[in-house]
Amino acid sequence: MTTHDDPFHDCELDPEAILGTYTYEDVLFTDETETPVNVLTGKTPAHSQATVEEAKEFAASIDTETPQIALPASVESQVETQSKPYTAAAFFHFKATGSLERHHAYHAAYEAEAFAVDFEADYASGDLTITVERADES
Repeated sequence: MTTHDDPFHDCELDPEAILGTYTYEDVLFTDETETPVNVLTGKTPAHSQATVEEAKEFAASIDTETPQIALPASVESQVETQSKPYTAAAFFHFKATGSLERHHAYHAAYEAEAFAVDFEADYASGDLTITVERADES
């Protein structure tokens, strides 16, 4: 196999590092996601009020071949940009998986025919579970 045939040729992690099932806890947008409060009124600004259903619909509406999930936006970005309390990202985004190395490895596996990659986004708990198997084993 040449370097260009190996989907992991640019990755710092090899496939063994992501094979199996991993759960990333409390990484998704939930009803408990922190939102800013106006110190004068004690209320959350309208732009920061959102439901999990709105966040899931937003993530699903992104026009891309890679499935998207809803991640919480920081309170700072909500205040500075008057944005919603969520943002969309690929299900293997480094903000969800905790590292750029894992992000690259999941992305390589997702793009490669040699692997079957599945994920479950549990918006009630905020947990994201990603499973990677070799395609000949799934």
